[in-house]
Amino acid sequence: MAKVVLLNGSPRKDSNTLYVLKECAKSIEENGVETEIINLRGKKIESCIACNKCVDEKNCILNDGLNEIIDKIKEADGFIPAAPVYFGTARGDIMSALQRIGKVSRGTDKFLNWKVGGPIAVGRRGGQSLTLQEMTMFFPINGMIIIGSKYWNMVIAGPEGTAKEDIEGIETIKLFGENVAKLIKKIKN
Repeated sequence: MAKVVLLNGSPRKDSNTLYVLKECAKSIEENGVETEIINLRGKKIESCIACNKCVDEKNCILNDGLNEIIDKIKEADGFIPAAPVYFGTARGDIMSALQRIGKVSRGTDKFLNWKVGGPIAVGRRGGQSLTLQEMTMFFPINGMIIIGSKYWNMVIAGPEGTAKEDIEGIETIKLFGENVAKLIKKIKN
């Protein structure tokens, strides 16, 4: 069965970002594609050191749990990373994860090619557009297919639990999830 991996970049247990990813996953599953949400919470994701050892090792030599995530992404048909916006851009750990995932893909069998997805940004007042731009750069350089919705994949939220109040944002994310699932199914057929 087709599958999408959703990567939660929030360090909080019951975060708005996790809520948004659950809504996205529900929409994907309602359209016949399996999902798995993976949390970076509790992990200490290191930055890429550009050692290029992934070329020979076929995975990253840094031992911080990212290789297990990479293995799941390799098997998936889609990939959706989501970041909370605290200081105007994506959190450093999710960007470190994306850079290393991309480096391993480009240094090995280019497993990201033709995967379907796009980024999601969740924040209180600003920085979502910049976060989306920053995270979107990951997709085309890795030969991936970015899916749209009816607006940008962003949700406005402050304290935990307030993401559900951004009705337009959640509708945008649900349509994005539906579009991801539909394109994956078309590609697989």
